Amino acid sequence: MKIPKRFKFVGGRIAKTGIAVFVTALICHLLNWPAMFAVITAIVTIEPTAADSIKKAFVRFPASAIGAGFSVLATFLFGDSPLSYAFVSLATIITCDKLKLHDGILVATLTGVAMISTVHDEYVSSFFIRLGTTSTGLIVSSLVNLLVMPPKYSATISRAIHTLFMKAGDILNTIGNELCHFQTSEKEIRKTFYNLVKEIEKIETLCTYQKDEWRFHRVKRKDVGYFHYEYKKLNILRQITYHIGNLIYLPTHHFTLGKTKNALILDTIHSLRAIYYDANFTIRKEHHSKISEITEWFADQKSFMELSTIKTEQSHHFSPEMVILYELLSIHELTEELSQIHKLQEQRENRVKRVSVPTNIRSKNRGT
Repeated sequence: MKIPKRFKFVGGRIAKTGIAVFVTALICHLLNWPAMFAVITAIVTIEPTAADSIKKAFVRFPASAIGAGFSVLATFLFGDSPLSYAFVSLATIITCDKLKLHDGILVATLTGVAMISTVHDEYVSSFFIRLGTTSTGLIVSSLVNLLVMPPKYSATISRAIHTLFMKAGDILNTIGNELCHFQTSEKEIRKTFYNLVKEIEKIETLCTYQKDEWRFHRVKRKDVGYFHYEYKKLNILRQITYHIGNLIYLPTHHFTLGKTKNALILDTIHSLRAIYYDANFTIRKEHHSKISEITEWFADQKSFMELSTIKTEQSHHFSPEMVILYELLSIHELTEELSQIHKLQEQRENRVKRVSVPTNIRSKNRGT
């Protein structure tokens, strides 16, 4: 299922980059400094969060100083020649790598290489001017990232999590068809599953960004609570994905199930998929009845395996049939937890709304 995306001509990070470049260039113009190096630094310094910008600024400044230093040295020794460009590039990259200034390698190399053609006889003044322009770019970009349009990832995270639950339901539905031998598209299923895992990792990255951003901005308790519940849902999705992966790599060609059992498995999977498509993750009575049948089936299989172990005096592993039942029951347990978390989230949001309504309005409503 493809979810339509709203087209945005300019995002927050793009706008902040433009603001940082303008302010940086303006400061350099007023100080009569070359703006090119400062602008390069300003562009690179705009990170997804203010925390990243500030943290990496402390790495990029010494790295840029190294690049500028090698540029002055190369120009003094070799002049504006191909050897100077090669020397500055290699020396800057190697030195920054040895000093573990990895986040500053790009800025340092660009600064060093671009500086060669501008260094003439005033080596010391050129060096300190480059440090000044670099510092300007770093400081301006960090302040812009901190003060202008702080990113809010919570809404994006919430929408993405529900979309990923729907995708997980679609994958589970496809697996059910494969288990019941209605279709065989193992390669396509694995590709879709891999994409789901990658998208979950992206959402986890956004969650990390949101936590980092709150270190530098005031945040409302209701926003923290909302994020807390969404993060719990993401953890459940990750666990459900783990069980779906176990079903994907199950060797389905080694066993066959009867029509009745196939129908029960498919009905259970369709029911789980319907829950994931529901905005409130509502679990209906029909789903519980199917799970009861799956539980009885699993208990019968377990008893049969125990009897087989006693008779043959050998330790039997789970049969593929038992694995399917176990994974479905595990997914159901997680789905119940998901539904409960969503209910708690709604209850909390309703309490917050009631508290936020002024007392005089509440009393008027009661009077009417």
